[in-house]
Amino acid sequence: MEPMPSVERLTDRFDPRDAGRLAVLDTIRGSEGIARIDIAESTGLSPATVTSITADMLAAGLIEEILPEEKTGGTRRGRPRVLLKLRGAAHRIAGVKVTQKSVTVLVIDFEGHEIASREDPLSTPRMTGPQLARTVAEAVDRTCADAGLVRRDLSAVGIGLAGQIDASRNHVYWSSSLSARNVDLGPALAEEFACPAFIDNDANLVAKAEHIFGMGRALSDFLVVTVEHGVGLGMMIGGKLYRGTRGCGAEFGHTKVQAHGALCQCGQRGCLEAYVGDYALLREAHMSAADADHQDVTDLFAAARDGDPIATEVIDRAGNMFAMGLANLVNIFDPELIILAGTEVARRPMFEPWVIDKMKRLVVDVDVPLPDIKVNQWGNLMWAKGAAAYAMEQVTILTLRELGQNVA
Repeated sequence: MEPMPSVERLTDRFDPRDAGRLAVLDTIRGSEGIARIDIAESTGLSPATVTSITADMLAAGLIEEILPEEKTGGTRRGRPRVLLKLRGAAHRIAGVKVTQKSVTVLVIDFEGHEIASREDPLSTPRMTGPQLARTVAEAVDRTCADAGLVRRDLSAVGIGLAGQIDASRNHVYWSSSLSARNVDLGPALAEEFACPAFIDNDANLVAKAEHIFGMGRALSDFLVVTVEHGVGLGMMIGGKLYRGTRGCGAEFGHTKVQAHGALCQCGQRGCLEAYVGDYALLREAHMSAADADHQDVTDLFAAARDGDPIATEVIDRAGNMFAMGLANLVNIFDPELIILAGTEVARRPMFEPWVIDKMKRLVVDVDVPLPDIKVNQWGNLMWAKGAAAYAMEQVTILTLRELGQNVA
């Protein structure tokens, strides 16, 4: 199977009618139910064009008509306006997040409603490309089975990995989940799935989820900073994900904060991630105290709260580094919002008020408010939901393209 191009590149090939269809569907997706005349006003398309496009979508089963609920106590004249909404059963989509320890799968319908989800442990943190594709497929099978579905019921699968990824061709330059560099995952995924499968950097997918479902829904410019095993950044600029010319943009965790500093898992030294990532925190604690027995970062955080001097020193240094990194993001991008995301966010010292206060002191001082900084509280499923959101966007483009060919 030929690797699927990214949404941005797909939309670049749209003719004006294709772009109109996408605008109409995005407008319907952003509402619980919307009339045709309101779609026309929102998109700038003529009422006649909207009527034609929505007729095609109704015939294809992508949307459905609903009548607004009647309000009690009042009079109403004339026929009620028929509203349009997405038809949830049009597509079922799986989103997958692969970490060092587990694989999480979320299956949603075309409206974004959860059908099934589960998280399973991994026996090994690093795999070959075919092994990873097989592991993902087996996890998807188990999740589908929970809902009485099979893999063939899916229209698309989205997969989020940590690392440097060219989403336009399903190519992984490097990931902590893979045992080799420069892995072309497209063929391996095509062997496992009959439907299109898409991969992207996991931080990008959290940004995509926030843009479609979350705190970034009404914003065109915001950043998502993720902190877990590593440190990631998803950048939404002008309503689109920014990936860079090679698909490797927004590598916040690999910006340098210390010349000839600590060794990063990417192979270089002095990266922010080498001081802030989970593996870096544990490494520093164990190097500083021979008798340290922290099993994971949760143990380390607890030790710091209990006043352990080594744990406190490790956390303080990481917090200072993280504050410096956040200040650099604000100084460079000046976003509307920065969302901090990661599992067990309530326990992460890097998200505590003192870190944010230090960041504010490092930002260039101008007489306007700083960007809002909010903490994502979705939990483990946020990553899989981002992958599902990305796959949903991709399959929407493909479906609209097919619809355009059928009515041409």
